[in-house]
Amino acid sequence: MEYDKARRRPNFVLFITDQQRADYLSCYGHPVLKTPSIDAIAAEGVRFTSFFVASPVCMPNRASLMTGRMPSVHGVRQNGIPLSERNATFVDLLREAGYRTALVGKSHLQNFTDTPPEHRLPGDDGGMGPEAIRHDLDSPLYEQETPRHWLSASPRLRLPFYGFEHVDLVIGHGDRCGGDYGVWLHRTAPEAAARTGMANQLQHDYVCPQAVRTALPAELHSTQYVADRAVAYLKATSNEPFFLMVSFPDPHHPFAPPGKYWDAYHPEEMPVPEAFLRDDWVPPPHVAAILDEREEGSARRAGAVSISCTRREALEARALTCGMIAFIDDAIGQVMVALRRSGRRDDTVIAFTSDHGDHLGDHRLLLKGAEHYRELIRVPFIWSDPEGRTGAESSTIGQTIDIAPTILARAGIRPYAGIQGIDLFSGKSRDAALIQYDHQKSYPGLDGPPRVHTLVDGRWRLSLTDGRAWGELYDLQADPGEFRNLWDDAAAAGEKARLLELMARAEIAAVDRVPLPTRLA
Repeated sequence: MEYDKARRRPNFVLFITDQQRADYLSCYGHPVLKTPSIDAIAAEGVRFTSFFVASPVCMPNRASLMTGRMPSVHGVRQNGIPLSERNATFVDLLREAGYRTALVGKSHLQNFTDTPPEHRLPGDDGGMGPEAIRHDLDSPLYEQETPRHWLSASPRLRLPFYGFEHVDLVIGHGDRCGGDYGVWLHRTAPEAAARTGMANQLQHDYVCPQAVRTALPAELHSTQYVADRAVAYLKATSNEPFFLMVSFPDPHHPFAPPGKYWDAYHPEEMPVPEAFLRDDWVPPPHVAAILDEREEGSARRAGAVSISCTRREALEARALTCGMIAFIDDAIGQVMVALRRSGRRDDTVIAFTSDHGDHLGDHRLLLKGAEHYRELIRVPFIWSDPEGRTGAESSTIGQTIDIAPTILARAGIRPYAGIQGIDLFSGKSRDAALIQYDHQKSYPGLDGPPRVHTLVDGRWRLSLTDGRAWGELYDLQADPGEFRNLWDDAAAAGEKARLLELMARAEIAAVDRVPLPTRLA
C-alpha cells in the first residue's frame, strides 16, 4: 500500500460509544453531566459541532464508519444486513501499510442476535421470490457475532476481521453481553449469570421502560472489560504504528448503569424536555402515531425503536444515561493513563465519536427510529492530534463517512477508489449532510417499513419519507427544538425548493462510482 514515507506515521486511538447524542458531554454543553476525561481530549484538539451520522442506527452507520461510504452503496442499508467482505475498509488499508490493528469492544458489522428477519418491503404481501443480487450473507462467515456462534465449543473470530488483526469482541447491550467478554465473564465469575438481567436486578423505584438496576458489579461490566483490554493492548504495543478502536456498547438501552453509577445522577437534576413544557406542538404523522400507541396502551416498551414516554420516564432515562456515560468517561480516563505511561501519547491521534443518538424524552420519545430530529442524527466528534490545534471548535459539516478518509490522510495513505467521505482537514467542505435510514420492520403511521432520507445544512433540516406525500422542514435557527414543521408554509417555499435540489444533487453524488470500467466499452 502506498503511503507518505516523508511524514512520521502517528498511532490512532478511536473511542466510539453506542447511542450517545452530541449534547450528552460536558464539553458539548450538557448542564449537569461531567465528563472530564473526554473533555480533556477535546481541550487538546478540535471539537466538531455540526457532525452527523450517515444513518441514525447501529449497523449501517458503523459500516459507513469502516468504509467511508454511504449505506446505499456499502449495502448495510438497515440493521440485519452484515457488511460483506467485498467491501474494503480503512482498517484494511492501515494494516496493509504496516499498522498493527485492534478492536476492543463492540463491532456490530454483523448480526448479533439469532432473531429471524422480517424481510418485508413496502406493499409486499410476504410472498417474495429470489433476491435481485446474489450474495453469501447467510453463510457462517457472517454469523461470527451471533450468540449461537459464541455458544459453540471453541468460539473465535476469523482474523483479520474487517482489517482488525486483534479483536476482543463484545456483543449485545446492558449487563447481558457476550462474545469474548462473555467467555471471559463465565471464566472469571461463573456465578455472574445469576446477577444479570431484569429478573435478577436490584430493587428500585424507577418506572422508565428498560431501566435495569443490575446486580453485576462495575468491575465485571462490559465497560470495564473494554477499558481493561484496551489498557492491556497498549501495554503490549511495540514500536510499530498502531490503530486501536475502543468501542463501548453503552450508553445504549437498557438503561442499566452498574454500582455507583446508578446513583451518579438523579432525575430531578435533569432538564425537562421542551415537548413537555408546550402545548402548541403538532407532531408529524409518524411521531403522532407513536404517541397514540402509548395512549392506547400498545407501545412496544421492550423493543429497540422509538416509543413514547412520560415526563418522569424521560427524566429517569436521562439520569441513567448520564450514569452510563460517566462510567465510560472513567474508563476512557484509564485508557488515556495507560497511553501516557506507554510513552506514545505524543505520537498518537485520539478521536471520539458515537454511532447515533437517542431521543431521551425530546419530542416525548425514547430510543431511536425514523424521526430524524437532531438528537438522533447529530453526534460528537473530537479529534486530538499532537501536531494539530488545541482547544478549537469547528462548525464544518462533517459525517461519519469522513472519519475513514481523515484517518487515512493523517497516516499518509491513499484511500481506495469509491470512498465518499472527505478529509476533514483538507480544506474541502460540503454544503449539507445527507442521511439515509431504512428499516425492515413495520412502523406506526407509515403502513410498512420506513425509508427516510434527510438533508441538513447549516440552518435547515429537510426529511422525505418514501411513499408519503408529506415531508418535514425545520428552521433550526428560529426553531432549534424542531417543533414547527414548515413543509406546507408558503413563506418557506423558496428554502424548500433549494433544499430539495440540494438533496437531489447529494443523492446523485452518493451513487456508487465503483467498480470502475475495465474497458472503454
